[in-house]
Amino acid sequence: MFFFANTRRNKVVFWGFHSSFRATQSGLSLNMDVSTTMIVKPGKVMDFLFENQNVRSLREIDWIKAKRMLKNLRIKTLPSNLEYKIIGLSEKTCREQRFSLKQKNQRDGYSPSEAIDITVFQYYAEYRQIHLEYSADCPCLDVGKPKRPVYIPLELCDLISLQRYTKALSNLLRASLVEKSRQKPRDRMQALTGALNQSNYGADPLINATGITISTTFTQVEGRVLEPPKLKFGRGGDMVPRGGRWNFNNKTLVEPSRISCWVVVNFSARCDLNALKNNLRVCSQAKGIELDPPFGVIEENPQFKRSPAPVRVDKMFEAIRQRLPGPPSFILCILPERKNSDIYGPWKRKCLVDHGIVTQCIAPTKINDQYVTNMLLKINAKMGGINSLLSVELSNAIPLVSRNPTIIFGMDVSHGSPGRADVPSIAAVVSSRKWPQISRYRASVRAQSARVEMIDGLFKPISHDKDEGMIRELLDDFYLSTPKLKPKNIIIFRDGVSESQFITRNSSKPIQKLMSHQEQSLIIKFVILRATTSIYVHKMDRLELRDLRIHQVLRDEIGFSADELQELVHSLSYVYQRSTTAISVVAPICYAHLAAGQVAQFVKFDDMSDTASSHSGGGVGGSSFTQLPKLHDKVSSSMFFC
Repeated sequence: MFFFANTRRNKVVFWGFHSSFRATQSGLSLNMDVSTTMIVKPGKVMDFLFENQNVRSLREIDWIKAKRMLKNLRIKTLPSNLEYKIIGLSEKTCREQRFSLKQKNQRDGYSPSEAIDITVFQYYAEYRQIHLEYSADCPCLDVGKPKRPVYIPLELCDLISLQRYTKALSNLLRASLVEKSRQKPRDRMQALTGALNQSNYGADPLINATGITISTTFTQVEGRVLEPPKLKFGRGGDMVPRGGRWNFNNKTLVEPSRISCWVVVNFSARCDLNALKNNLRVCSQAKGIELDPPFGVIEENPQFKRSPAPVRVDKMFEAIRQRLPGPPSFILCILPERKNSDIYGPWKRKCLVDHGIVTQCIAPTKINDQYVTNMLLKINAKMGGINSLLSVELSNAIPLVSRNPTIIFGMDVSHGSPGRADVPSIAAVVSSRKWPQISRYRASVRAQSARVEMIDGLFKPISHDKDEGMIRELLDDFYLSTPKLKPKNIIIFRDGVSESQFITRNSSKPIQKLMSHQEQSLIIKFVILRATTSIYVHKMDRLELRDLRIHQVLRDEIGFSADELQELVHSLSYVYQRSTTAISVVAPICYAHLAAGQVAQFVKFDDMSDTASSHSGGGVGGSSFTQLPKLHDKVSSSMFFC
């Protein structure tokens, strides 16, 4: 069930509930929570396009964007009141688009005579007695099949109601959706209780036939609060976080990096560059980072501001080559728009794939010490430094992990927007480096079939396109970062899959073969599946919501006790280098999510035409996409995703 929440331009926010039955240790449980989604606002297709592109006339419409936005939406035609699904647009306008019309034989009125060639405009005027007033000089909607098009003028089409908006949301829309879906814990509990009562599961004949009864109250469980781990900073400083938070006030980084031969590039006309440079200099000194003066600020040539994003990026790199004596080791890039610039993807690809240059993109609206400090945390991690460490890392006191060489994997898959079957999914696996530390990671990323959660690039035959798989790539990195040691323990954290999809017992064989190939005789594997649940915590007279991650152990050959496992998972929530708060998902999972999302930006899937062709080795699952680029060797082992 869904209820109207709010309207934003031509999209409507609906909120409601989702529910499912889950098998738990205490038996069958009903999992229920609030849900929000975007619905396309029903009405005339022309009005939808006006609002979507913020224009006032059909002459201003970008028809390439319109085609992408309208594809797969359902319409109702006037005056026939029939429903169709849009598959595209006609190549020509209604006045020009011709099709073959079969006519009835004038003698008997039934058998077909020779077809005539006629335009869409003529057909509606002569055979339907409909004069097109607005859309005669616009493309028609194609509601037929790829080889048998059916053309309908825009002004005769209405979008039907309750169609989910499946295109990618802009950052502004996404923020609006989050804002509208936010509820206080008590309000959320009341809404769920009301939905449960309204659903009236007790009257469902199928449920009654099974003998199942559903409680009308929330399940209560006992829990405990773990003490936060002690963190180590630079120059011997340490701290115990309070409330899962800490800061770098009056503290230096554990391993600050040195940044030399770097440059600032500016695509924005709104950034206060003097304030930014001054804050960078002061904050970097305070945190222990050796930041040499930049070679300068390279401004974008105004004549390219309206060019396509890849052209703007190429022109900026031409300017860098002209200004600098050699390739920079780091580039600070100021984007023209906040967070959603089209330049982001092409810029990251140019730096990380073509040139192997670490880069940090920003779009500041307000520059202060906190903003610059947070930015420096990301930069330091990308440049090979470490911001903070756990005391147990330095004292080799992590249960079982510190005892034997251990590699920790985090796995995640990033999908395209819903409804885009032509967009491949991006799988990422990150692995820990420099054992016995658990704070350093690198990533391996592959493209795979759309909407598939299973990662199919983990293991590959040695002769397969010179790609031996993600696991081998990361194991080789572990050997390099931890000389003379090979892992005896493998710990895997996986996000976003059901138990039936996860790595099972049989899947340990490829890892064992890999280890055997590397002359490793002992392999112990520990597999974890993450599930999500919302827990309401009673504190004194206050009700709080905690979104916790409950780990389900699928396999344990190491022999963790419950306390040791909880301590490890808790510790991995405090090693996220780009944050000064404990996170609700372990850091390896977060890093895998970031790596998959960032590499997905390298190829601007949303800007591709429907006729884009696959490159050799690039197409998967019938998808058409540009081959996923490989990271430059200079940055492949860095935390570029941080």
